[in-house]
Amino acid sequence: MVCDVAVIGAGVFGAWTAYKLRLAGMSVLLVDAYGPGNSRASSGGETRIIRLGYGPDEIYSRSAQRSMVLWQQLFEKTGNLFQKTGVLWLGRDNDPYCEATLTTLQRIGANYEQLDREQLEQRFPQLALGPITWGIFEPDSGVLLARRAVQAVAAQVDCLQDAIASPQTKNGKLNSIRTIGGKEIAAESFVFACGPWLPQLFPDLLGELIHVTRQEVFFFGVPPGDDSYNAGVMPAWIDFNDLVYGIPNVDGRGFKIAIDAHGPQFDPDSGERVVTSSGLSAVREYLAQRVPRLANAPVTETRVCQYENTSNGDFLIDRHPGFENVWLVGGGSGHGFKHGPTVGEYAAEMITGRGEPQPRFSLASKQRFHERTVY
Repeated sequence: MVCDVAVIGAGVFGAWTAYKLRLAGMSVLLVDAYGPGNSRASSGGETRIIRLGYGPDEIYSRSAQRSMVLWQQLFEKTGNLFQKTGVLWLGRDNDPYCEATLTTLQRIGANYEQLDREQLEQRFPQLALGPITWGIFEPDSGVLLARRAVQAVAAQVDCLQDAIASPQTKNGKLNSIRTIGGKEIAAESFVFACGPWLPQLFPDLLGELIHVTRQEVFFFGVPPGDDSYNAGVMPAWIDFNDLVYGIPNVDGRGFKIAIDAHGPQFDPDSGERVVTSSGLSAVREYLAQRVPRLANAPVTETRVCQYENTSNGDFLIDRHPGFENVWLVGGGSGHGFKHGPTVGEYAAEMITGRGEPQPRFSLASKQRFHERTVY
């Protein structure tokens, strides 16, 4: 099999990179061991929040702003896979992150509302505010139907479901890769966008730079006949200070909630995807404080996914130092899904020689310690 570019990994980063390269006129093959939107993938869940707020990190706010445009352009072709629920930030007194988010939203010309506690109580009575004293509402943001959206992007290019062996070279250039199934794939360039599998394929380079963690997600049944937790009534929301986010009932899946703190180390191939009783207890304790009517609601669905974390949460999009025609695209760090279009756009521009490198995405900027600063 021969192509201009082989992209390994059909998650949101790989699929959008492949799609953008194809739009640039290149022949592309997208390869994934389990297929686009599979249950092991970091991009494989039902829903992901797309929001503009990023504290002081304007680079990601502008990226999300651009990605929203590109997602909408795709959905004009494939059918809508976005729910405009709005996104609500829950702020406290002396809240540096939410205050920085407000400043950044102003700077980029975003559509937002700043709400005081009384306005929050009137508009979102589902939430028990406790220490929350104000909020930021992004009315145009919302929820992407993640698994289906990734599959829609991947459907725009040629795909192969097969696993590959770790690449080897002696001359500083990779001429081909071989799949576990015995196929040889030759290309002028290769993109490895394998998320949590990147440190497995390049253990010497990335084994200590990308840290894979286990993350638990819960869905709770909403009260019968009560639409107050449904998309269109309840927004997606983020309680940054407690590292918790919630997504309203979309497509009848139930109210989704997760604690965003990093979990233990995890193997994406062999790890058991069954939630823990301690994880459920922690979520119910939070619900009792913030969404009390759902504190004892039945669990209707659970998921275990993973984050592939860089040292501080910045993406990794750079050339492999040992392969002149190999690019590494990853480090979604739990917040990357929404940025798939701009990551693909940036990666395609770098591969075709038209892009300006962003130092924060470089391999050189990645450290062995893990201290998240990007959320």
